[in-house]
Amino acid sequence: MTPKIAQFLAEQKPATPCLVVDLSCVRTQYHALHGALPSSRIHYAVKANPAPAILRELHALGSFFDIASPGEIDICLEAGIPAQKLSFGHTVKNVRSIAYAHQKGLTLYAFDCLEELEKLAEHAPGCEVFCRLGVVNTGAQWPLSRKFGTTPESAFTLLQKAHELGLKPVGLSFHVGSQQTNTEAYGDAIAQAAGIYHRLKKQGITLDFINMGGGFPTYYNSPIPSIDQFGQAITKAMNTHFPDTAPRILLEPGRYMVGSAGVVHTEVVLASRRGGGDGDPRWVYLDIGRFGGLAETEGESIRYTFQTPHDEETSGTSPCILAGPSCDSMDVLYEKNLIPLPDEIKAGDRINILATGAYVSTYCSTGFNGFPPLDEYYI
Repeated sequence: MTPKIAQFLAEQKPATPCLVVDLSCVRTQYHALHGALPSSRIHYAVKANPAPAILRELHALGSFFDIASPGEIDICLEAGIPAQKLSFGHTVKNVRSIAYAHQKGLTLYAFDCLEELEKLAEHAPGCEVFCRLGVVNTGAQWPLSRKFGTTPESAFTLLQKAHELGLKPVGLSFHVGSQQTNTEAYGDAIAQAAGIYHRLKKQGITLDFINMGGGFPTYYNSPIPSIDQFGQAITKAMNTHFPDTAPRILLEPGRYMVGSAGVVHTEVVLASRRGGGDGDPRWVYLDIGRFGGLAETEGESIRYTFQTPHDEETSGTSPCILAGPSCDSMDVLYEKNLIPLPDEIKAGDRINILATGAYVSTYCSTGFNGFPPLDEYYI
């Protein structure tokens, strides 16, 4: 909770649920990441939060952008970002999306299989391509290793094939998983990428960059390494595996860039011990739930911090099950990892959910059960 957000909530008293994002925090995060890895090129992952105010702020700072659909292309172009600063980082694209991106002027595309490479050769001829590796996601609270990425041997073959198809093989990419808390995860992935890089160089193909994706964590309620510690681990691995000339580093931060900048302001709809016994946990229902933007509570993977109006004066706390407002029984946020909340919590209380600037507004449904998407404020 930044002072600017606290002042906004106190003075404006916005209706709930809503998301409030402090843009000065976004600037701070960008400068911190740039300071930790000064030679890298930052491509903000638009999917984390595509608000035009955030895009314009980062564009002014010099950021590039990672997009995954024609819709995200349009959002960026409308925000005044040139197509040359957009990278199509999604490895699964239909031909219409590829053709649209090519027509709009995008030149850089990801792939991880032969079929995708052939689509790019046909519908974005002459474009620059980079191949995504599948790497271990140990240490990530939101793993991303199953759906995307190929093997080192396949990547080596595919990047040679790209050259044969008239495309420009320019890089390798990987993603160590979102909310990654293990700095060594990057070192292991860099080692894999370096092996392919050096083999390709012997074949006359010199790649321009290694795209290390995102994964840098946001603080929720458990200690995390600092961005400087991640920077040191990445720099050490690059120096080890590229003792002479190293390829450029590309980064695709999303959560790290905007997560800590936002607060969800919500209201308690009901607080009840439904079982009637003192030993039963209370159920606390909020006016935002899994379908209202808190989708990352799936599997209770991302565990948010809750700030209540009774935190300073409470006579005690008790473990609570947190749930959303809809009539869907899957709309439960935390049931295995109970949330300690003040005993005074009651219907009508306003609660702040901290570090919710990323993957909330974009996961919000378009009106499930008749509940409208949450309002957003960028200050």
